[in-house]
Amino acid sequence: MQQSIDISGYKEKQSDIKELKITPSLEVVENQYEGEDYLVELKTNEFTTVCPKTGLPDFAVVTIQYKPALYLVEQKSLKLYLTGYRNIGIFQEHATNKILTDFIACVKPKWAKIETIWNARGGIDVRVERESGFRL
Repeated sequence: MQQSIDISGYKEKQSDIKELKITPSLEVVENQYEGEDYLVELKTNEFTTVCPKTGLPDFAVVTIQYKPALYLVEQKSLKLYLTGYRNIGIFQEHATNKILTDFIACVKPKWAKIETIWNARGGIDVRVERESGFRL
């Protein structure tokens, strides 16, 4: 017997995530060591979103690693960008993917990876990871 999946409570709650514009936007600075191959890791434990179904807050540790090309992310803009998620109803997996997609579009790194570790809710721990580009 095939199990049916009920997504009715979530229908249309995430349909526009890919087009969502988070403000303020990310900014970059010129990488003065463009020819060098090095790794940058940015981490915060102050990231929050809102569950799109319950309206309750979700808390996560966000770690972004990247190998810069022409640009570095301006760190204050990253802080303000991440704070822009505070009142947005978004699933944890979608938030993780959206952050990396926006980061890559702005910073254009050689390689990037994001990991989000979400505080347990209802006894379920969630860790989401996505990588893009070639790790040198």
